[in-house]
Amino acid sequence: MAMHRFSILRYLTLLALLATACTAPRTFTSSGKVTPRGEFRVGGNTAFNVATSTLDQAGSTLKDAASAAARKDTVQYSAAVDRLQSAALAYVLDPVQPTADLYVRYGITDRVDAGYKYAFGSHVFDAMYQFLGPTGTPESPGGQAGAMYGSIGLQFATQRAKLPNIPFLDNIADVLSFRANRNDLIVPLVFSKSFGPEEEIGALSFGVVYTHTFVRYGFDSNKVYQIGTNNLLAGLSQKQDYGAFGGFINAKIGYRYAYVIPAVSVFYQNYGTYQLLNNRSTTLKGVTIVPSIGLQFRIPSSRR
Repeated sequence: MAMHRFSILRYLTLLALLATACTAPRTFTSSGKVTPRGEFRVGGNTAFNVATSTLDQAGSTLKDAASAAARKDTVQYSAAVDRLQSAALAYVLDPVQPTADLYVRYGITDRVDAGYKYAFGSHVFDAMYQFLGPTGTPESPGGQAGAMYGSIGLQFATQRAKLPNIPFLDNIADVLSFRANRNDLIVPLVFSKSFGPEEEIGALSFGVVYTHTFVRYGFDSNKVYQIGTNNLLAGLSQKQDYGAFGGFINAKIGYRYAYVIPAVSVFYQNYGTYQLLNNRSTTLKGVTIVPSIGLQFRIPSSRR
């Protein structure tokens, strides 16, 4: 038992080390069967967020421009400053980085559960309703092996967004005094096929998800000037929102009390057009792929 607890603690420590910065929740490891009434599910995931829009913004030219601007006391506005702002926005909207989360779920009724997830900077609250499939447990099955389940949920995530701790991004933050925060609404629709009765040895799950993101951001530099003048550029503060669609698949593999869950999510996102300094703007869109692997532990109800 002591060794089991040590293994869990070591896994949670690894999650903390992998979480270099926060991002929106994009890892979906739920099955179509909600947590049975009175039971808990706890676990964690590690993932890697790969966003094509952000990759398009990165490059040696951008890094050189950020480094050069950070070394100067004053910066003349140019196309390079536009690229620095676009990169800052891309990394906050969808960074390329490892991510991690910890979560707990509780079965409120036979068909409704609720949960909280901490994604190392992002707080996620959600509930799921199961509209398809039996509501038993491995100890007291309500259906046969191979049963199908379906559920739909609503998640709310909030975070104060920040750039990852990468040298050239630190330079951008210094030059542009960039700040942002975001809130996300997520609606997942999940179906799963049970391995064994009531997912006793796991399940194969798949689904679709809609997200809507609300972003507030701003630039307020004290070193960027209009070209050929001594006029410091006025800062700006803006709000923006956008929707995105995606799909996911995961496999839950284990026995009764502990499961390994590999998963992958794919999103297409048109982030929209964003106002920049000096009345400029930038448009961002792209595909995001999020492979992940996690552990989940089931804590049965003492009443059963």
